[in-house]
Amino acid sequence: MLSTTISIRVRYGETDQMGVVYHGNYATYCEVARVEFFREMGLPYKELEDKGIMLPVVELNLKYAKPAYYDEVLHINILLPEIPRSVRLYFEYEIRNDKEELLTTANSTLAFVDMKTRRPVRCPEYMIKRLEELIF
Repeated sequence: MLSTTISIRVRYGETDQMGVVYHGNYATYCEVARVEFFREMGLPYKELEDKGIMLPVVELNLKYAKPAYYDEVLHINILLPEIPRSVRLYFEYEIRNDKEELLTTANSTLAFVDMKTRRPVRCPEYMIKRLEELIF
């Protein structure tokens, strides 16, 4: 199990007239957390793409508990509960504010896809090896 936490300050353009974060922005917050997760693990997305692999989201679930507001700092914890050994990659997220109040929970499933054939492929062996090094 691997996890990391990133922080994002809510920008004005991400809110409605009441200063509340528009619900659609949470998908972007999860994506930012995923990109940073991979970077911190030494597996940047760009490297995957350079090797011909893309990771489209095939499922995203969000559950809103409390609203986030303009200028708040959000702390997004992202968790990889298990090393991917097939064509799918699963993440869990918790978004909290500075008061550590739980605002949103989410999970996403991504698929490893060959960029040329656009067909699903298994998780690259080098990624499995790197994630195993970080866990053990």
